[in-house]
Parts: sequence; C-alpha cells; structure tokens
Amino acid sequence: MATEGKQPESDLLRNRAGTARDRDPAAPLDELELVEAIARNVRVLRQQTGLSVGETAERVGISKAMLSKIENAQTACSLATLSRLAVGLDVPVTSLLRGAESERPASYVASGTGASIVRAGSKEGHLYELVGSLRGEHKRLESLLVTLTASSGTFPMFQHPGTEFLYMLDGVMDYAHGRSVYRMSPGDSLQLDGEGAHGPVELVELPIRFLSVIAFPDSAV
Repeated sequence: MATEGKQPESDLLRNRAGTARDRDPAAPLDELELVEAIARNVRVLRQQTGLSVGETAERVGISKAMLSKIENAQTACSLATLSRLAVGLDVPVTSLLRGAESERPASYVASGTGASIVRAGSKEGHLYELVGSLRGEHKRLESLLVTLTASSGTFPMFQHPGTEFLYMLDGVMDYAHGRSVYRMSPGDSLQLDGEGAHGPVELVELPIRFLSVIAFPDSAV
C-alpha cells in the first residue's frame, strides 16, 4: 500500500531501456561513462548472440549475478573480467569500450541569457526565448520560454512537424489545438501533434509564461 502523498511505484514513469546507479560524489565522471559504455555494449552483444544472462555468464566464466551487475552499470570491470567478456562474446576488447570516448551533446542556458527569436506571427508583447536546442543525426529538440505580457486582437496559430509539449509556469490562458480549447493554469501541461493548428486564443491572466518543447521528426531536420 502506497504511503499517503506518495505516488505508487507502479505508476512511476521509467525509461526501462536505460540504467541508473548510485555514484560516489568523489568518483570521476569519466569512470562512470566507461562503466555505462561497457554495460551497453555487453548487453547488446549478448542479445545479438541470442544467449541468456545465465548462458553468457557460464561461457565467460563469471557468475550470473556479476554479469547482471555489469550489464546494469552497477560495477566496474577489472581488466581480467573485461578480457574474459571479450573472449566469451568473441569480440575484440575495443568493442566493449565503444562509445566511451564519445562526447554527448547538451545545451545549457543560464537564466536570462536565452536568445530572443521572432516566430512567424509574433506580436508586440509576445517574447519567444530559445532556452535549448539539440540537433543530431536523427532528431532535433527545441525548447522555448514564451512570455506574453500584452493582449492582442489577433493571435498567431502555429503548425509544424513533430510533437510539442507545453508546461504552464505563470498566468492563465486558453490554448487551442485543432477544434479543442484548453484552459491552462500554472502546473498544467499539454502535449500535442504539431501538424494541428495551435496557439493561444485568450490571455486570461497576464503576464503569462510557459515552456514549449518541440521534438521534430527526421524529415524536418
């Protein structure tokens, strides 16, 4: 039975394709990257062979519990264990380290330093501040902090490929998507298909601030 005020564990969202582990604050982050890379590569290579964790552990010559910890990035491999894994999986040791040296992109923007941009249909008193953008081989993510300080007789309606997520920070507004209109108050969120016409239709309480995160598909990059 869940404790009052605490969300039941079964209801929590989890990315089951990823890993999580506790880290000693004094431990260097590059060591964690190495452990994560080995975990990912061992898991992928084992799955490609069609072997279970137990079958692979027996082939490698380590315990099933140890292999499970390695695949979940819960322990660091010794050189001897790394060599055994390479032999058991019939790959060079370098294959188990692949990706450890790759720099993973991130976008950090300090408060108040986001680039102001003008979107099609922008009005006076409508500020769009770019607070994050990641572009990769297969996707693009764009984050905007939108501030509305003045009402207007007309409002822009946007359409774009991909999915958009809105999170209301301050104020109250009515936001339309297609034929539906949603009353948005602080703490409310809305996820929508960007192909449908969307935008604010009434600014109920000013000033209004909300976060807009757009995930564009491959074809839009």
